[in-house]
Formats: sequence, structure tokens, C-alpha cells
Amino acid sequence: MDDARLTRVKDLASISGVRDNQLLGYGLVVGLDGTGDQTTQTPFTIQTMKNMLGQLGITVPADVNPQLKNVAAVMVTAELQPFAKPGQRIDVTVSSMGNAKSLRGGTLLMTPLKGADGEIYAIAQGNLVVGGFGVEGADGSRVTVNVPSVGRIPRGATVEREVPSAFAQGGLMVMSLHRPDFTTVSRLAEAVNRTFGNDVAQPMDASSVQIHAPIDPGRRVDFVATLENLEVETGEPAARVVINSRTGTVVIGSGVQVYPAAVSHGSLTVTISEDALVSQPQALAGGQTAVVPDTDIDVTEENNRMFLFAPGTSLDEIVRAVNNVGAAPGDLVSILEALREAGALRAELVVI
Repeated sequence: MDDARLTRVKDLASISGVRDNQLLGYGLVVGLDGTGDQTTQTPFTIQTMKNMLGQLGITVPADVNPQLKNVAAVMVTAELQPFAKPGQRIDVTVSSMGNAKSLRGGTLLMTPLKGADGEIYAIAQGNLVVGGFGVEGADGSRVTVNVPSVGRIPRGATVEREVPSAFAQGGLMVMSLHRPDFTTVSRLAEAVNRTFGNDVAQPMDASSVQIHAPIDPGRRVDFVATLENLEVETGEPAARVVINSRTGTVVIGSGVQVYPAAVSHGSLTVTISEDALVSQPQALAGGQTAVVPDTDIDVTEENNRMFLFAPGTSLDEIVRAVNNVGAAPGDLVSILEALREAGALRAELVVI
């Protein structure tokens, strides 16, 4: 068994139905130092402020639109951890949805956070921690560091409702792999049966294993605690070459190999430079001064040698051969695509 490929079950898989839940809310941040929304362009900020003041017993005339500079409309997001109980605290992220310049120094007013079902699961309120800041001069010049329009409130929301969980229901439990793999699923089931007895775990497909777990909640917790610390030898990942077309990043997996192939990579560089020369006739010659273009064309071809890929060439040899010819990431992509078209690349080429 390869110790380098041993991975704990808790890092490989998760229990189906036990997951985070996204929460979303709309609220107001107040107390800003003149960096809030420009209310003439964000009328929903004024509408929200009027509704909030109305709930507090303050009536603002319909024809009055206060020009607020210290208020910003924001979206509040959070992740509700599984098994979170009422009264527990969770972190929230506050993001400006108008044209506020900065949320630094602001306070989020009480904001209900709802789940996908429309029910309120948490209430958020508190002072923001903003990592960025912006400074603006009278002439319109501005310096911004990081993103001052987004902030966080550590432990800024209180859980009000518990999300129902199927963890303690029934005698069956399903472990789902984070990355489907038939080999890993088979080895996971073997490890569980070796620890808890035969027929406790049965593979279902490439990503899930069905496990017979104790029905009693206390015993099930102990069962899962032992289960998630089992070590499983994961399967060898599929041979892939991943190319990020936007950044030029190329990642070659350890299983990538090539069939016998000879590769020659070179580039032709053409440089054209043009200068303007002044032609000055001699005295009494009767000519006129004229500007004459002077064009210089230089053609350079790199003298890169051909290199040979032997059968079953490994990742280290591929990288070494490509580095020897000084290929840039863009050139490496061209070489890999050519190898694939030639049928010599024993890997899947993925472009993201």
C-alpha cells in the first residue's frame, strides 16, 4: 500500500444530506463617513430607509427624499453549517449593491437572513470589518486599496431556526465521494467492511457507498467518528493535462505519458523598423529638402533542436525536454495540442 496515497475518509467523502445551506438577506449599513449611496441614483435606498423608519413609528412625507450620504443598501450572505442550533453565531459577508464608495466604519442594521425556501434562519447585525479603503481628492483623483465596498462581521448573525437533517433517520447512510472514482469507492467499501464487519458497506456507483449504521443517535455519532478517520488508498487519477486559456497556466498530471514521437519547436521572428531620413540638397543644386523613409527588416529564426519522446515517457521527462528548448507556456500548449493530434499524447487535454 502506498502511504503517499492514504487519505482519511473525512477528506474523501461526506455524508449525503449533511451540508451547508446558503442564506441571503437585504439590509442597510449606517454610520458611514459620507461614503454611502448617492440616493438620486439608488432610489431603493431611500425606499428602504422610509420603510424602516415607518416601522419605528417615524413617518417621512412621501414627497420628501432625504439626501443620505451615510447609508448604503447591502446584500448580506452567510453559510449555515449543518447541525447549527438556535442561539449559535455564524459569520456574515456584507456587500454593497448600490454605488457606495466604502463600507468602512459602518454598522449593519438588523437583517433577516432567509434560505432557499423563504424561511428566516438567522438574524444579522453588527459592526463591519472592512479590509480595504479608498481616498479621493477634490480634483477627482482617487486611490483605492483592496475592495472597500465589501466587509465581514465575524459571528455577526444569530441562528434562529434549525435546518432539519436526515442524519439520524433510518438505518442506512450514504457516503458520497467529492470526486467520483470507481477504484476509490471499492477501496472505501473494503475498508469499512474490514473495520466494522462484512456487508456493512456496499458500493452503489462511482461516487457513493451505502452503509448500514446504528439507529441510536449516540451510537451513530461514535460510528461516524470511527468511520471518518479510516484511511483509504485512493485510486490513481485519470491522466489529464489542464490548460487555463486565460492565464496560460498548464498543469500536467502525474499519469500523463506519450507514445513515441519526435518534436521540433521553433519560431520565426520578423522585426520591421522604419526611420525617417532627411535628404538635404547641396547649395545651388536647385533641389528641395525631402524626408526619405529608411526601412530595416530583420528576420530571426530560433535554432531549436528536435527532441525525441521514447515510449512511456514520464511527466518529469516531458517537462525536462520542453524546458531544454526554452518553450514558454503558450508554446507548451501548442506542443501538447500537436501531440494529441498526432495520437501520441496518452492523456485527456482539458481547456478551462
